[in-house]
Amino acid sequence: MPTTGYCGRVPPFDFSRLRRFPDVEAPNLQGWDATDELLVREALATGIRGDEIAVIGDEYGAITLALTDAGRHGIRVHQDLVTGRRALAHNAAALGPAGENPDEAASDRRVGSRHAAGGPDDPGFAPARPAFTSHELEPALLAGARLVLLQLPKSLAELEEIADAVARWAAPDATLIAGGRVKHMTLAQNDVLARCFQTVTPQRAERKSRLVIAATPKRMPEQPPFPVRAEHPEFGLTLCAHGGAFAGAGIDIGTRVLLGVLAQVPTATTVVDLGCGTGALAAAYALRHPEAQVTATDRSAAAVRSARATMQANGLADRVRVMLDDAGSELPSGAADVVLLNPPFHLGASVHEGAGRRLIDAAARLLRPGGEVWTVFNSHLDHRRALTRAVGPTEQVARTPKFTVTRSIRRG
Repeated sequence: MPTTGYCGRVPPFDFSRLRRFPDVEAPNLQGWDATDELLVREALATGIRGDEIAVIGDEYGAITLALTDAGRHGIRVHQDLVTGRRALAHNAAALGPAGENPDEAASDRRVGSRHAAGGPDDPGFAPARPAFTSHELEPALLAGARLVLLQLPKSLAELEEIADAVARWAAPDATLIAGGRVKHMTLAQNDVLARCFQTVTPQRAERKSRLVIAATPKRMPEQPPFPVRAEHPEFGLTLCAHGGAFAGAGIDIGTRVLLGVLAQVPTATTVVDLGCGTGALAAAYALRHPEAQVTATDRSAAAVRSARATMQANGLADRVRVMLDDAGSELPSGAADVVLLNPPFHLGASVHEGAGRRLIDAAARLLRPGGEVWTVFNSHLDHRRALTRAVGPTEQVARTPKFTVTRSIRRG
C-alpha cells in the first residue's frame, strides 16, 4: 500500500471554513490542524475507495469532508464526542453536498443518482452511496476496512481500545495511519500500536505534525481489553471504564472530593449528573436515594458506554438513565431539583474554561427555581463567580489544596 513519500497536490478544500460549533469557539481554537491535512493527503495517495476507509477521531469533520470533497464516498466515521458529530453535520450542511465535484456530479446525473430526477423505476437509476455514515466503535465501523485514519487520542488506554478494534474487526490487510501534533506524541503510543500490528513505522514530521503507519494486524485475544472494572469499597461503588473514559475505572481527585460531601446533598426527586464520566456521582447518589430519578449525561460515547456498564455493575441499570448528550441539551428546562457537576477544564489538548462555563450555564437552565447545583472544580478557576452569575447565590461547602466544592441555589 503506497502510503509514504506522496508529494501530489491535495485537491483544494477550504479547511478554514470549518467551524467547531456547537463546541466552544474562540479566536485561539480552530476546527482543523495540519494533522488532518496530512491524513487526507496520505489517504488519497493509497487510491483506496471510500467504502473501504474508516475515520476515527475526526474532531469536527475535517478529514471526512476533505475526503468526500475529493470524491471518496461511503466513508465510515466514528467520533467519540457528540459535539464532534453535530459539528460534522453542521459543516457538511454549510459546505454543500459533501463529496460533489463538477465532473462527478455530471456523471451522477447521467446514471440517475441522488442528483437525478428519476426514481428507482427509472432504468438509469443507480442509488448513490452516502458520502459518509456515522458509527460507534463497533464491528460495523471497521468490517472490510482496508484503511483506517486516526487522529491520535490523548490517552494510551483509548488508543489501545481503538488499535485492538482495528486489528480485531478490519480487513486482514488493513493499514492504520495515525497522526498527531508532535508535542503530544510519545514513544509509548508506538508501543501500544505494536501490540496490535506487525509493523509500526513513524514518518518524518511535517508542519509540527507526524504520522505513524501501522500495518499487518495481529490476531487479537478472544476477550477485548475493555471495559475494565475496579472496586471502590470506600464509596460502595464498582466502576467500569472504556478506553476513552477520563480517569479510567479509578476515581479522579475532584470526584472524590464531591463524593466526600455527597451526604450533604439534599434528597431530591429529579437529579442530573451533568458530564457524568464513568457515572460515579450518579451511581453513588442513586444508591443513597433509591426513590430518586437520576439521569447521567456526557458528550463522550466512551463515557456513556462506561457509565452504562457502571450502572449494570451496581444494580442500577433500571434506575439510572444514561444519555449521550451535549450539556444536557435534550433534557427539559427547569425540571431538575439537583444537578451534580464536575466540569472539565480542558478542550482537547488546550486548557480552556469554556467547556466548564457551558456546563454551568446548562445547569442553570436545567434547575427549577430553588434547585441546587453542587459543583467541584479546580480552586484556581473562577467558577464560583460564574455560578453566582448563571445560577444564583453560591457558597463554599468544602475546599482542599486543589479543589473546591460549592452549593448554588437557582434564583427564581
